Amino acid sequence: MKSLQIKIIPTSYECWILSPGSFTMASKLFRRFRASTLRRQRGPGPPEEPPEIAELVDDADGLSVRLSGTLSLSEDSLGSEESDSTESRCIEELNSSSLLTQQLREMWASTRGHSLPVRLTFEVTEANVVKDVHAKYVVYTIYLLHSGQFDPSPAFITCRYSDLERLRKTLSSRYPDEMSSVSFPHKRLHKNFTAQTIAKRSRAFEQFLCYVSSVPALRQSAEFLGFFYLRDMQKAQHLTCTSLYQLALPLWMNCWRLQEKLCPAGPSAHRLLVLAGLVVCHQEMDSLPDAQAFSERAISLFQDSQENAPFLVSFLHAHIQLSWRVGVDKRSSEATLLRLQEAGHATHNAPSLKEVLIRETDRATT
Repeated sequence: MKSLQIKIIPTSYECWILSPGSFTMASKLFRRFRASTLRRQRGPGPPEEPPEIAELVDDADGLSVRLSGTLSLSEDSLGSEESDSTESRCIEELNSSSLLTQQLREMWASTRGHSLPVRLTFEVTEANVVKDVHAKYVVYTIYLLHSGQFDPSPAFITCRYSDLERLRKTLSSRYPDEMSSVSFPHKRLHKNFTAQTIAKRSRAFEQFLCYVSSVPALRQSAEFLGFFYLRDMQKAQHLTCTSLYQLALPLWMNCWRLQEKLCPAGPSAHRLLVLAGLVVCHQEMDSLPDAQAFSERAISLFQDSQENAPFLVSFLHAHIQLSWRVGVDKRSSEATLLRLQEAGHATHNAPSLKEVLIRETDRATT
């Protein structure tokens, strides 16, 4: 995992990257210079309170107790060391992806039976401090990786503190029992943009998402799944319906990777929409083998179920046409289409996959 980058992006769209080492050294020199100057002017006095000393003391203590201590920000570790060493430790924690994976595996292996085996890791790889005309905020980039193995297709999201807080409130409202032991960092009135605060929040966000994804009821909830891909899926739908396929395709691909990691089984409506978008974009961009492969993947999700039969008919027509164009056997799809027709489903004049996307987009906006 790459080290966390903290960027400050002003209105003029220029940016400076503060490496953790240079930031820590500069802050230490500044504190020592200020302390020596004050001692010469006013003599010895009470020790200066270290900055950011208790940003997540309460929350981190809860996280360390309730999440078995994994990457905890315990009260002892925050209170017994000097603030500059605490800052360095927070940055170093963000760089220890292999340690994160190992600790998560050990932690969930010893948890109660209601948790899923650890197969997914959440890692904050970047934090951008953004300034615009109206506000200043931090945008976190969070990668989803399969733990304990090489992941050739990582997926990611970008979100703000407020997005994650909204997710927590929604889940707590609907699943109060499952969320009763979950802690979350509080908002602060000051010093929200220091490297130490961002580093500690990043670690807390990773813990929060790892816990939620380990509980089946939470991981399979529409609120949790939609948090990861719904926004990008809606953007991709709009771009596809306006024929901007090259812009839509990366969004569809990331949505697909997110869904493969979060909910790999079952023909849910969102998964079918994403597959439809991938088929349409690849077909319109003349990537016919890829379009055929994704249409076949969609059909395999249905198995013997006739749920969402109209959607299945559209995929079958697309698969038959694409298989013929790339020289792949299409008899299985033709036989499935015939069985649907004999069962009383309308198989003629079915809408194309792009027409399905347009219809779903219009339905979502009305």
